[in-house]
Amino acid sequence: MNYPENNNNDSKHSDIQFSNMEEIFLELASSQRLSIIFMISYRRLKLSALAKSLNLTIQEVHRNTNRLVDAGLIEKNSEGVFFLTTFGNAIIKQLSIFDFLSSNKNYFSDHRIGDIPMKFVQRIGALNGGKLISGIVSIIESWKRLYDESSEYIYGILPQIPLELIQSVIPKVKNEGVKFNYILPKNAIVPKIRSDLQKSSGYADLLKQGIVERKMIDKIEVAVILNEKQATVMFPTLKGEADMNYMFSNNDIKSNNDGLFHEWCVDFFRYCWYNSKPFDERKLTEV
Repeated sequence: MNYPENNNNDSKHSDIQFSNMEEIFLELASSQRLSIIFMISYRRLKLSALAKSLNLTIQEVHRNTNRLVDAGLIEKNSEGVFFLTTFGNAIIKQLSIFDFLSSNKNYFSDHRIGDIPMKFVQRIGALNGGKLISGIVSIIESWKRLYDESSEYIYGILPQIPLELIQSVIPKVKNEGVKFNYILPKNAIVPKIRSDLQKSSGYADLLKQGIVERKMIDKIEVAVILNEKQATVMFPTLKGEADMNYMFSNNDIKSNNDGLFHEWCVDFFRYCWYNSKPFDERKLTEV
């Protein structure tokens, strides 16, 4: 998919963007200061309570809180209670990006974020806490469970459709009225038996009724499959090819990062949906 490019080559603007970042990264490079700022983000605490909770000496906490105060990340009120500043609160909410990327450093050594708009890159921390699943068999089984547990909708952006998924989704859509929207790339690989399955299931009627809707884009790098509760996402290899051997899954919207993982996948699907082209059956490749 061709996304709008950001053609801002103003070097002065770049200098402004990155001013004062060195100081902040220096303060956050300490595990003790990170622990302190995270602890304060949960509740306001005094020096002694911080030392006890983190198993640090009073001197260690005093030294590190002074640095965080000087950096503008925390403040101390007249009662000696530490709390996050507006600046500190905003900074800590961005740390999930670094946590997600560093936790999956090995994965991203041979994968890349993909050709996606900057607004989704900037929200990549929403995927923090997602479980990395490996192996095509495990992934397809996860998708089949996702289909089976759907009651409202199934959305998908897929580089290809394995036969097992077609067999799983058709009964769900036909018998329970679960809405199925999906996007395929041109030249997507589909099984030959797909046409027979669609004819026998009345797939054409489902399309006419709007229960099934489909679109097409030139290429898929980042793939997602989700329902109203669960979401999965796959990133491409360094060559920009979709990789169906690994995926991140949130399992349940209520148990992962306040639903941010699911929201990221929904928003990404909708963005791609509204920027896709009409579906063209002739561009599929049957094998």
